[in-house]
Amino acid sequence: MIFRTKPSRTARPALRRVRTTVAPRPLRHRLDPARVEEIPFRAGDGVRLGLTRVDSGDPGRPAVLLLHGHTASADMFLLPETRNLVDVLLDDGYEPWLLDWRGSSRLPYNETGRRYTYDDVALYDIPEAVAHIRQRIGDRPLFVVAHCIGSLTLALSLTAGLVPGLAGVVSQGVFLTPKLAGRTSLRMSVAGELMKSRIDHIPVDFRGVGLWSKYTPLFALASRGADCPDPTCQILHNSAWGSGASLFVHENLHRTTHDRLAELLGPAPLWILPHLRRIELARSVVRWNDTDLRYRALPPNALDAADRVDTPVLLLSGSENGLWLDSQRLCHEVLARRQPHLDVAYTEIPGYGHLDTFLGRGAALDVFGHILEFLGERR
Repeated sequence: MIFRTKPSRTARPALRRVRTTVAPRPLRHRLDPARVEEIPFRAGDGVRLGLTRVDSGDPGRPAVLLLHGHTASADMFLLPETRNLVDVLLDDGYEPWLLDWRGSSRLPYNETGRRYTYDDVALYDIPEAVAHIRQRIGDRPLFVVAHCIGSLTLALSLTAGLVPGLAGVVSQGVFLTPKLAGRTSLRMSVAGELMKSRIDHIPVDFRGVGLWSKYTPLFALASRGADCPDPTCQILHNSAWGSGASLFVHENLHRTTHDRLAELLGPAPLWILPHLRRIELARSVVRWNDTDLRYRALPPNALDAADRVDTPVLLLSGSENGLWLDSQRLCHEVLARRQPHLDVAYTEIPGYGHLDTFLGRGAALDVFGHILEFLGERR
């Protein structure tokens, strides 16, 4: 006789699928495919990343490594619908390299992969990409242009002495002194605690989750007071994954870019919030792993180790940055006072927010000239 037992009322948590071998999804661009070299690349802890080189046709050009923000990807520098940063760098005599670090939307790790902190990006992803590029380019100058969390983690790598000898760094949005609006900080803390037992990431594509999903209340909250009817735009422009911040000035985006937002920006993992919260409370880039000896190369507080920055830095920010506010101006003031010997400049872009400094339809005219001027003076 077969006895059937009633199912338990408490469901067992599903195991996370760990995927560290999946190749990045294809990049979208209008370049000759023969010029785009996708390089098989793994970090030292075994995680598959994406590294791309764009052949300039001149092996003597200075190289520029581009670092995207969290949940974005190398696609943000290659928009086929606008004159993008890679176009501008190629035309001005540089060899672009693009790293998809483990927070990239071209990779699976924000949803289904091994969990990480920004310590992993600073210790493994960026230094090992820089080392690989140096092996390829020899003694040619190497610059870095970094956006948002890509810039924040680069700051941790720099102050750890893990990427010495760069010719220059352009930091967009945030660098050593993160500063969020009070309501954004509060929402991150409260939302992280309330939702961590139900979800581990916040999606941006409403079409992918459906009307009757557990994410619907988040999209409904993001739609309050929104001028744009698109749910993806609402959760990014009007809410920044529920934080209440704004990621761009809406009218600065090309229509095609606007329609691609769900492709350009992926889900935000909630399990990264404790590290981000610690960073924001400290108003500095601080290490998460205090007891794990693998991370002892990273400084506990990057701002306290800022004297190890051995390269010129240009701090960029849009005047309407709705996420990091005036973090870059604050960084310039703090470094001028505490480390006056450092070569650090600050430039504010009128009428721009956070992401539109790279994604904006007019960024080639309004933003990229400042980057080229900085690079040109140091090449």
